[in-house]
Amino acid sequence: MPTVTDARGHDLSFDAPPRRIVSLVPSQTELLAHLNLGDEVVGITRFCERPEHWRSEKPIVGGTKQVDVDAVRDLNPDLILANHEENTQKDVEALAEIASVFVTEVKTVPGALEMIRTVGTLTDTTDRTSTLVGRIISRFESLPDFPPLRAAYFIWREPYMTVGGDTFIHDVMAWGGFENIYGDRTRYPEVTLDTLAERDLDVVLCASEPFPFHKKDVFTADLRDALPSTPVEVVDGQPFSWYGPRLLDTPAYLTDLRERLPTPRPV
Repeated sequence: MPTVTDARGHDLSFDAPPRRIVSLVPSQTELLAHLNLGDEVVGITRFCERPEHWRSEKPIVGGTKQVDVDAVRDLNPDLILANHEENTQKDVEALAEIASVFVTEVKTVPGALEMIRTVGTLTDTTDRTSTLVGRIISRFESLPDFPPLRAAYFIWREPYMTVGGDTFIHDVMAWGGFENIYGDRTRYPEVTLDTLAERDLDVVLCASEPFPFHKKDVFTADLRDALPSTPVEVVDGQPFSWYGPRLLDTPAYLTDLRERLPTPRPV
């Protein structure tokens, strides 16, 4: 089988496709299901919610940030899928003593497609991943050229946290015509309502995950009070942040979202 290189620069090679896989990344767990690898997946995290029935059928090996290394060891995997952002370096190093660990780092839609292709190579499912990638590309290329909207995208509350220009969410925002006002920052900066009110915003996007802004109106009330003239829209976080087969749904979601938002103000 071909040798693949992960985000750490580590080369992985197998004599045969892995037959016992532990996935520590929700997006990649969903990808494995899409590739019909249910028999091969022997362990997932409690945050791997797609496909839903796997949560009652597969052993749970802790959370993405708190992996139960002993539970993984007991599953005797030959491949562990991890992510630079979702899993800790300490856990990855401990898991590398158990089995080959493939670490991904996905910051753009093209990067997600490359990850999908590489997982296909690892699991000998390149025919399925090629089809999936082709469908995703077709849908993204069909997106209209949206007029830009100056936007802030919130992932957390108390403190408010947004997304910088080196994140996957930032890239998805750009596909939807959202100009990230914090695109000059990195990772997930904290911001205050006072500084936010000073920015010339067209819309504020509050995600349903990881913080559940959609659960209660009070979670967005202070934003609406601070920005009375700016729409505050609660959005589904998965189309913006999941980088597996969920990307098939992202273009339609972005289109629907833009259709219900106001048009940009004249310059």
